[in-house]
Amino acid sequence: MQNSGQTKLAAFVRVVAVAALAASLGGCGMSSLTSGIGGGWFGGDKTAKSESTGVSEDQLLAAAKTDTGSITPASGNEMAAFGCPRFNVWSRDGYVTIYEQGRVGDGLAVMHRGEISKTARECHIEGNRITVKYGFSGRVLLGPKGRTGTVALPLNVFVADSKREKITTDAVQVRVDVAVDKPIGYFSIVRSVSFTVPEGSRPADYEVFVGFDRNVPGAG
Repeated sequence: MQNSGQTKLAAFVRVVAVAALAASLGGCGMSSLTSGIGGGWFGGDKTAKSESTGVSEDQLLAAAKTDTGSITPASGNEMAAFGCPRFNVWSRDGYVTIYEQGRVGDGLAVMHRGEISKTARECHIEGNRITVKYGFSGRVLLGPKGRTGTVALPLNVFVADSKREKITTDAVQVRVDVAVDKPIGYFSIVRSVSFTVPEGSRPADYEVFVGFDRNVPGAG
């Protein structure tokens, strides 16, 4: 009887996850699963906030799981420099949906969905050299056609100048374990990027962006 109960519970969790995906694709808001990305399934008009705060994977992960908007500020002097470059999610690339091959756009063919919901950054400026320590977190949601296992999603991080021209790029990958009885998994990443600001430019003229790489099979 215990195994039967566990099977029913797993089936119930699966149905709830699939219902959430179907409702989101149909344009229905899910207030209990709000994303930080405007225009996403679980969003509305929210935007991912970039906080000038201390950056740690644990803090970002906790923020993603609780969907809180604040992260504990840094206690040191990392943010003392005025005009630290901002860190934002690039355009629509704060989320990506992976479908079965040949069925992009079909809500019943969703394998999994990745979302960035929280970001944070701090920086150190020494002369014309800037180092930005950035972090982001989010979640992966199993879809109707999803499978138990590890989901790997690639992302791109780049620094852009005031003309939105890229001056440096980096590739990042998140890996999240999901299962039928655990359809939502969370991730957090903290890294650093350094670059030189030409004479006559300001650190605030630059911006660091992150976004999912949509150049993967089944991405929509």
